Amino acid sequence: MMTSPRLHLIVSIAAIAFSAIAAVLIAGAFGGASERILTVFFISLIGVAGIGIYAGNSGILSFGHLAFMGIGAYVSSILTLPAQLKAATLPKLPDWLAATQLDLVPATLVAILLTAAVALLVGWAIGRLEGSAAVIATLGLLIIVHGIIIGWRDVTRGAQSFFGVPRETGVWTAAIGCVLALVVARLYRDSVSGLRLRAGREDPISAGAVGIHIRRERLIAWVISAAVMALAGALLAHFLGAFSAKKFYFVDTFLLLAMLIVGGMSTVTGAITGAVVITVVTELLRRLESGFSLGGFDMPPVLGTAQIGIALIILFAMFRKPNGLTGTKEWEERVFRVPATVSAEPVAPVAQDRTALSAQNLIMQFGGLRAVDDVSLQVAPSEIVGLIGPNGSGKTTCLNMLSGVIAPTSGTIRRGEVELTGLSSPDVAEHGIARTFQNIRLFSDLTVRQNVLAAALSTKGGRDAAARTHAALERLGLTGKAMEDAGTLSYGDQRRVEIARALACQPSILFLDEPAAGMNREETQDLMNRLRDLAGDLGLGILLVDHDLHLINQLCTRIAVLNEGHLIAEGSPDEIRKNPAVIEAYLGRGKEN
Repeated sequence: MMTSPRLHLIVSIAAIAFSAIAAVLIAGAFGGASERILTVFFISLIGVAGIGIYAGNSGILSFGHLAFMGIGAYVSSILTLPAQLKAATLPKLPDWLAATQLDLVPATLVAILLTAAVALLVGWAIGRLEGSAAVIATLGLLIIVHGIIIGWRDVTRGAQSFFGVPRETGVWTAAIGCVLALVVARLYRDSVSGLRLRAGREDPISAGAVGIHIRRERLIAWVISAAVMALAGALLAHFLGAFSAKKFYFVDTFLLLAMLIVGGMSTVTGAITGAVVITVVTELLRRLESGFSLGGFDMPPVLGTAQIGIALIILFAMFRKPNGLTGTKEWEERVFRVPATVSAEPVAPVAQDRTALSAQNLIMQFGGLRAVDDVSLQVAPSEIVGLIGPNGSGKTTCLNMLSGVIAPTSGTIRRGEVELTGLSSPDVAEHGIARTFQNIRLFSDLTVRQNVLAAALSTKGGRDAAARTHAALERLGLTGKAMEDAGTLSYGDQRRVEIARALACQPSILFLDEPAAGMNREETQDLMNRLRDLAGDLGLGILLVDHDLHLINQLCTRIAVLNEGHLIAEGSPDEIRKNPAVIEAYLGRGKEN
């Protein structure tokens, strides 16, 4: 299933194919040198697209993808190398491998499959890391694979040149490979997995809360990107005819990452733009590197001119265009403004599980601090329960434990007879529990519809995802803003998007953490009406945390009060207003509300 309007994908793929054909025809008119430059450009662009599939969609920069390119190059080269040459130069190869001689296409397919298998094993380990640790791990992968290539002399010839590879990659072959890689990158970006991964890139915590298993999505992108890198390596090896291990090390890593960063990591448009800019600049600077004359002044040769120029472009892009020259949108998304897809028969998110959520004796210990101490709560469908208390009383910590963001130190959380204690937030979401956050956590660079659709696709097996998305947007009054970027909306609209996203999970229990914060009185009243409808019409149980006591008293049938991690009172709004412990701890001694 694609998550972008079909028109965008059709226009994008057609433009990619047309541009590649036009470029080949134009280069052919200028002769062999232009065709060779274009061939290298196509292969480089495959590599950039490969890195972008993972780094652009996950937000984790990878220094290790040239390792997969090297694996693809060596595996495909060994398989296509003439048997006689292998016998003479690689006498210790296994007999079956020494006798094997394939054409470019089957050898490339084998290289892609083998590289993907290696990526699956490596990605399982790297995918457990976050942030800078994951980035450093990819660098370690590059160094390890480089060391294996150099050390495995009987197969790779070590640090020496691997020669004799049939030069079967021409400009048309590279063009076809490039089109395939770009189409795969574009389709992946707007696939269900791609949307989930982009949501996780924007905010991993809120992505998990709507059912997205981020590690799994990262692994999928990692394997696909490795396969694309293997394609680039195979085509490069069969273009050069001879290469060494250093071709897949730091210099080319720097070059491909420069293309990706300058153009924009998160889009295929960015990959193409960056590859064009860096290729043109590199070709110009290399001509100047050997020295030149200008107006009678002779400029001596300056080694490293191309690298210096690329580094300056990267610095410029990072200072002036942090998201790259093309930003975070594909070119066709800017040109063709397609309205949101509307379901003809929207399916309202109806609460199906009528069992109560029960938490018993919850304790949350952070080192020497006990943030929550022996708290028990219950929320049943169709009721709105308020959770109040002074700042730092443990309200948000309770919500984090109940929603699986953190595991309690001790205590139990159940949904009927089902034990939820210690489950991850995506697994909790599958049991009909959704939430919003105290600080708005939207996928800011995604549209409103994509924010809500990501949640619908990641829960309930993705069933009726489009209908659930439309129903949630309609119930929160957001259909007119569906194609706007979530990060550009007003504060009140962003709050409503967050609730709509939670609602698209089709929950029967909903946690709202200060949903009225920052809203004016009209917005708050509108929110109150909508929450009453959710509880009354859909039978949702709502656990509401807010400092707006007017909202709490008007909405809630039952209120629980925390103070310094302890549950000090629970009852109806009237009972809570008269409770001495609440008056002293929450409202101040001698005051009543």
